Amino acid sequence: MVNYWRTAWCRHLLAVSMALFCLLHNIMDVHARPANMSSLKDKNNPTSKEENEILPPDHLNGMKLEMDGHINKDFHQEVFLGKEMEEFEEDSEPRRNRNKLIDIFSKVDFNKDKSVSAKEMQRWIVEKTEEHFQEAVRENKMSFHAVDPDGDGHVTWDEYRVKFLASKGFNKKEMADKIKNSEELKVDEETQEVLESLKDRWFQADNPPADQLLNEEEFLSFLHPEHSKGMLKYMVKEIVRDLDQDSDKKLTLSEFISLPMGTVENQQAQDIDDDWVRERKKEFEEVIDGNHDGIVTMEELQEYMDPMNEYNALNEAKQMIAVADENQNHNLELEEILKYSEYFTGSKLMDYARNVHEEF
Repeated sequence: MVNYWRTAWCRHLLAVSMALFCLLHNIMDVHARPANMSSLKDKNNPTSKEENEILPPDHLNGMKLEMDGHINKDFHQEVFLGKEMEEFEEDSEPRRNRNKLIDIFSKVDFNKDKSVSAKEMQRWIVEKTEEHFQEAVRENKMSFHAVDPDGDGHVTWDEYRVKFLASKGFNKKEMADKIKNSEELKVDEETQEVLESLKDRWFQADNPPADQLLNEEEFLSFLHPEHSKGMLKYMVKEIVRDLDQDSDKKLTLSEFISLPMGTVENQQAQDIDDDWVRERKKEFEEVIDGNHDGIVTMEELQEYMDPMNEYNALNEAKQMIAVADENQNHNLELEEILKYSEYFTGSKLMDYARNVHEEF
């Protein structure tokens, strides 16, 4: 009799657990479709060098939004520091970082009047964004070589697909034979979903006349949509599709702030953070929604995300200055930029006020 009740109790617990699992799955499924390739990356198994070479990155330096629609937390630092961003690490020696920041200030201060205007900051932001662009071009050369080992200057979708599947652990020869013979690949559902997303992106990067081949320049657009107006538009459509709950191809404030915090693959058991919602609300109302009608169109989002839009760069310059402009003169002095170093560089300088003028 004891065994009977024990068995019955275990079955009850199993039924309850299954019900809870299904409930959680249904809740998560609302935003389960990944807008980028992050779902394919197991946190316990970091992506291989080969996979990093050929997969479009989730994060694009100098872009305001990530590929999955999240706000880029490092955007201010990326457009202020450019390729020097890695030099400002949290554990770096504060005096060294301060001297480096003083040097940057002197470069941004183009007319050498010991203050930085919005126009000077705009010019600097455009210059630093271009640095990120050039770095992407250099990385693309290596990535393209990885998918074009015969050096004929172009890659077919099937060649790329074989390379991608091999990077995921599938047998390269077996996959190549199956693709050549138009046989079913029999990959897992997650891999198939990412393949379909990559294929759509691949054909978007194939400039007219479409030949289903990508040259090095087109492959750059495939990996880095910020380098192409057409691919930037495609990226915007993807983000809107993932956030647009009523399928009207526009975003309301509630849609923009409803995306759960964190990457797509680890949503469960997370509450939407109040600060995160407040940040997205402010960005939507004050920056993205250009005409303040409560609706963000694809055109508005594309203009907002265009990294080489000089009007955006000027607005960004004004916002950055406003954060640290304690004397309210609409310019930045050295003392101000050092005091707010964490905002500009991600590194807090504890001794920013010490002998500033002497060192400068």
